[in-house]
Amino acid sequence: MAYVVALAQPERIARRRGAGSASYLMVGGTAVTLPPGSGLGDAEWVAVAVASRDPGQSEGRIRLAATADEDLARAVAPNLLGTADEVDWLGGDVVARRVERLGAIMLSEKPLRDPDRGAVEAALRKGLATEGPGVLRWDADAVALRQRLDFLHRTLGAPWPAVDDAALIAAADSWLGIELSTARRRSDLERIDASQALRRLLPWPEAARFDELAPERLEVPSGSHIRVDYSADPPILAVKVQEIFGWREPPRLADGRAGLLLHLLSPAQRPVAVTADLPSFWVNGWPQVRADLRGRYPKHAWPEDPATVAAHRGTARNARRD
Repeated sequence: MAYVVALAQPERIARRRGAGSASYLMVGGTAVTLPPGSGLGDAEWVAVAVASRDPGQSEGRIRLAATADEDLARAVAPNLLGTADEVDWLGGDVVARRVERLGAIMLSEKPLRDPDRGAVEAALRKGLATEGPGVLRWDADAVALRQRLDFLHRTLGAPWPAVDDAALIAAADSWLGIELSTARRRSDLERIDASQALRRLLPWPEAARFDELAPERLEVPSGSHIRVDYSADPPILAVKVQEIFGWREPPRLADGRAGLLLHLLSPAQRPVAVTADLPSFWVNGWPQVRADLRGRYPKHAWPEDPATVAAHRGTARNARRD
């Protein structure tokens, strides 16, 4: 029966999709399930005489079939046999192999030692699109750089580029072209320094003002240089409150178009207030904060009008020395 069915309809020859699986893939590309009690046992190959698909089911159901084998499949469908080199992103990495297929069924595969360079690059681009830029190496500096660029794009627009995932993938040639042209596998992508690559997107000549428009750190009145957090909107400056004594108004970013959200900290680096309006805070919020801090940190100086005194980093002794 198997020979008759296979000869009449070679596209209905099917191979089991995995050890112990009841799912089979036919030469024509359709998946079918062998029901329990079929009498075909643990057959690797079957010739499907009758199959149907119930509404809502992803696979068809084998109604009648006979045990077959690979030799029979090859004999009745020689015109469906083919060998091809395939390079693709599969299972999270580049897979390069020489594959022999009978229609949709893979008969054998062997690794390719020297796959086509263009096909490898296409596979890497597919992987980048599938998994996103996170497949690269993003250290703290790279993440901060991306956030600063995103801030300028949102605040100033062109020519500062968008750096969301979709935009970075679309602009891959502009900032990753060099690395993609030499990489061979996922591990090569994971070694790419995203910070170095991302700097290729800085627009010229505007890039000369990058650190001015979106400084990585800001100098506060105490002399400390505090890192700005651009992950939030507006950007956050978390700083000990006594280090900004003397500030009547904090600096603005992006040519004055964006302010800062100040996270004011105690000497122990605990948050005591959040404000985007420092002059108002000194007048209305500071008296209560000052009362609390004086009780908890008596060795530190807590002036009534912090906008008029010198900033300092330490205790009251440091404040007097200033």
